[in-house]
Amino acid sequence: MRLRLAGAVLLSAAAYYVYLPLPSGVSEPWKLMLLDALFRSFMQASDVAHALGVCHRVHLLNRVVSWVEVIEARSSAAVHVADSTLGGVPTRVFEPSGGSRPKRGVIYFHGGGWALGSGRMRSYDLLCRKMAEDLDAVVMSVDYRLAPEAVFPDQYHDALAASRAFLSAQVLQRYGVDPQRLCVSGDSAGGNLAAAVAQELSSDDTLQVKFKAQALIYPVLQALDFHTPSYQQNQAVPILYRPVMARFWLQYLGADSSLEPLLLANNHSSLDQPGISAEARSRLDWTGLLPAERRKHFRPLVRETGSAGVVGRVPGLTDVRAAPLLAERGVLGRTPKAYVMTCEFDVLRDDGLMYGRRLQDAGVPVTSDHYEDGFHGCMVFAYLPMMSDVGWRSMNNYIRWLDQNL
Repeated sequence: MRLRLAGAVLLSAAAYYVYLPLPSGVSEPWKLMLLDALFRSFMQASDVAHALGVCHRVHLLNRVVSWVEVIEARSSAAVHVADSTLGGVPTRVFEPSGGSRPKRGVIYFHGGGWALGSGRMRSYDLLCRKMAEDLDAVVMSVDYRLAPEAVFPDQYHDALAASRAFLSAQVLQRYGVDPQRLCVSGDSAGGNLAAAVAQELSSDDTLQVKFKAQALIYPVLQALDFHTPSYQQNQAVPILYRPVMARFWLQYLGADSSLEPLLLANNHSSLDQPGISAEARSRLDWTGLLPAERRKHFRPLVRETGSAGVVGRVPGLTDVRAAPLLAERGVLGRTPKAYVMTCEFDVLRDDGLMYGRRLQDAGVPVTSDHYEDGFHGCMVFAYLPMMSDVGWRSMNNYIRWLDQNL
């Protein structure tokens, strides 16, 4: 009897921990709850280890990720897989066997808040294998440096160095890639790097080869407004909570974590901040950039006065290499045609929607692929054990767009 009672108590406690009220309409809510419970457990354990001085919270999380997810480079009959370097940056290369030559080429940057993950993770390995096989394309998945050891602009410089090497005649010839059919892509923080690289290289007139397309998967593109409608609507929706995104930004920009409350209150972007021009503010003014159905009943949070000098202490907040949404229209207009995936239940939804609108306004052809039942990170959950329906759909639609546009 006591064992049954103890079991019932433990089961109830587990159910209480796992259960999380989710918005109606999110895809397969119980799978998302289980995934969130797993992530929360790791996050809380890493916070405890950090507080006790055992190790940095990011180091523990990456050790867990490496133990669970990182796999060796294994070739198959369809795709040859090998670990190499690209512009001095570790890269996993996926080459389809047979097929026609020259082949299409895709360089991919993984997500993880510029601090977590690897292109050698099982989820990204499976994604890139499928891309290589379905597209008959050479896919290069880049392992850029990570925070806290590396901070902005280190990750950006790695992405840029790898991309320049990817576009070089030497690499294109070595792998038999068509210089007219190249794409830069990435998800979340990787989407940020892909957008920044596309801007920089599209404006470089010394390059003979440039990208034909950019494919951005729920990208993070700005850190001045943590009260966009999607940040307000989805601030407590897994797997990316609003405070977690603010923490990732501060780690990436090499800033003190004590600034997190200021970012969450939009104190860092108050009107009395001299480092933020009116022109810069207009580039992320969601009241004009978002359609009415996305703005809903939400109101902007713009403070007259805030915390003086934050932008001066953290200049990356307004650096377009870190925040591509702030780029000038002329720069955006030179970038290649774009695919931008967004998810309704994602704090970063409006970053992607605003960027797509600004690209269109600058004359760039844009395909906006929005998932009403999607959540942040869903595309990499297209396979077991956490396979989600929206993950499978989004992955296939993303690859289909590449097939039709590359």
